[in-house]
Amino acid sequence: MAIFKTQCPAETEKIGEMLGKNIKDGSVVAMFGDLGAGKTAFTRGFTKGMGILCDVSSPTFALVNEYRGEKRTLYHFDMYRISGWDDLYSTGYFDYLDAGGCLIIEWSENIEAILPDDCIRVTITKTENPDERNIEIIGAEFLENTGG
Repeated sequence: MAIFKTQCPAETEKIGEMLGKNIKDGSVVAMFGDLGAGKTAFTRGFTKGMGILCDVSSPTFALVNEYRGEKRTLYHFDMYRISGWDDLYSTGYFDYLDAGGCLIIEWSENIEAILPDDCIRVTITKTENPDERNIEIIGAEFLENTGG
């Protein structure tokens, strides 16, 4: 487990970038955190770390955004509105698991029962300081000695 404290969205993006640089294709990153915690900021950095240069936005209404780089692909899910199996199947989630790219999933709380056992878990929590965040990453052993 690695734990980080960030003081602004740019620092949250840097932690995401660090994870994205080291992620293997086929990995699933499950994100947990309240509304406005910084999940999309983390994903912006993660995408950059994967070498994918694009505009990243929350896929709240689209449910999934696909970001393609020259060599890698990221599928960015938002499971906020998912409330059952029918909703989940309609996202194409199970097909994306086998597509060869990486998945990063916001609102993983809503699908926790079917997350892969080996997924990387990122929990972002707000503190009393409105810009500060605590970020806990479980399952990414390569980050354990870099936490701060």
